[in-house]
Amino acid sequence: MCAIMGYTRKDISAEKLMEGFSKVKSRGPDDSRVLELPEGTLLFHRLAIMGLQPEGMQPFTAADGSAVVCNGELYGFRKLKREMEAKGHVFHSGSDCELLLPLWREYGTDMFAKLDAEFALVLYDGPTGSFVAARDPIGIRPLYYGYSASGGILFASEPKSLLGLAVEIMPFPPGYYYKDGKFECFCDIAKADGVCYDDVDAICANIHEKLILAVEKRLDADVPVGFLLSGGLDSSLVCAIAARLLGRPIETFAVGMSTDAIDLKYARQVAEHIGSNHHEIYITEQDVLDALEEVIYTLGTYDITTIRASMGMYLMCKAIHETTDVRVLLTGEVSDELFGYKYTDFAPSPEEFQRESEKRIRELHMYDVLRADRCISANSLEARVPFGDLEFVRYVMSVDPAKKMNVYGKGKYLLRQAFVGNYLPESILQREKAAFSDAVGHSLVDDLKAYAERSYGEDWQEKAERYRYHAQPFTKESLLYREIFEKYYPGQAGMVTDFWMPNRSWEGCDVDDPSARVLSNYGASGQ
Repeated sequence: MCAIMGYTRKDISAEKLMEGFSKVKSRGPDDSRVLELPEGTLLFHRLAIMGLQPEGMQPFTAADGSAVVCNGELYGFRKLKREMEAKGHVFHSGSDCELLLPLWREYGTDMFAKLDAEFALVLYDGPTGSFVAARDPIGIRPLYYGYSASGGILFASEPKSLLGLAVEIMPFPPGYYYKDGKFECFCDIAKADGVCYDDVDAICANIHEKLILAVEKRLDADVPVGFLLSGGLDSSLVCAIAARLLGRPIETFAVGMSTDAIDLKYARQVAEHIGSNHHEIYITEQDVLDALEEVIYTLGTYDITTIRASMGMYLMCKAIHETTDVRVLLTGEVSDELFGYKYTDFAPSPEEFQRESEKRIRELHMYDVLRADRCISANSLEARVPFGDLEFVRYVMSVDPAKKMNVYGKGKYLLRQAFVGNYLPESILQREKAAFSDAVGHSLVDDLKAYAERSYGEDWQEKAERYRYHAQPFTKESLLYREIFEKYYPGQAGMVTDFWMPNRSWEGCDVDDPSARVLSNYGASGQ
């Protein structure tokens, strides 16, 4: 990961901007640079992943006065680089992001739709003196914006950098670019161009091929790569594919509560099957409670399920950073939004299933993707998300939703069927979905709820009323998280649309807790 920041005016000093930017130094601990421009300022913290030499340091600049900072990975950049060299562009580093200014010069804003990338960038166009910002279609890489008191626009990788500088902080919309005061959509990845009515065998063959390609392109790094392995279907598939592609033992990491870890035994089975160098990290109730406030500040959210799932992930990534030389982690996020959660078994129709999937994809940047980014980047690591591959997402979103619904007696049937064979043990391939926060150990969520119960008396609802203007807390646990959030991000609750919850309008989903444990179809998921 890296960190970027930009401001389009000169009425805030570089020193003042750096005060906010220094709060995210963990995203890029290797080097920092401030570039003052005629019209504004660009700032960059570097975590060197591709092109490790000093020439790969940003901001990249051009002879015409243009400059760019980008937190991103441009997949297939070597081919693009050769194309740009054929057009006369000269490169000085092995960094993929050095391509951005040549691409800008050739294509302007059309370049964003051409990128196969996870990215967030701020670009200054020297000839016109204007600023451009953009974010990848899923929002894998974070970007926030806000307006200063004078009306200038600020951009930053994380909201904490904009506190005290921007009046209101908002997430930059994924799949959009900003130019000349306007936000324009260049890609709505959730909306399929058409419907694919192939038979199940053809669909599974395409899923198989496209996911392997998605994993393969994310193995390209100039630093050691590791893998988060929960023992669930999604992370297990990523690990199994990577192990087969690399033909050598990979580094896998799993986390669990010291008392009742559910996932660890399944992760161990996968690790043994694929022959990985496996690492188990145990955490306690005290570890979780001690880290709670730090995690909420790191995340910049009050959402219940995001915070629960972040506790184990954050502590695991902290251990990875402190005890290994791994700097890139592949994860299993985005699969649920494509293939279904436990609650989407209750979808009343294919149309409703697809509509829910579109909603979840568009909001991912505020929930699971945010969790993965912050937990990993806060520990000076980079996250890569194969299920978020743009071609993979486009294809799965186009598949006839009647075939994606659970009409097979098994959720995520198409994904499971696509990898029948020797990739995973059958018990893992067919294992029922369990929420990550639950599978780290039911005690994790139970401990958090018990702590919230001890923290408030019978007047908790009166305290929750203070936040009725947006996403009012509805349990003691949600109130606890909201009050910690407001301590660090006062008045900025609008950064998150609402609490992540199952679709309460569906029969069987009108619940008061986001955990799949409260659903009638949870069954053997937590065993």
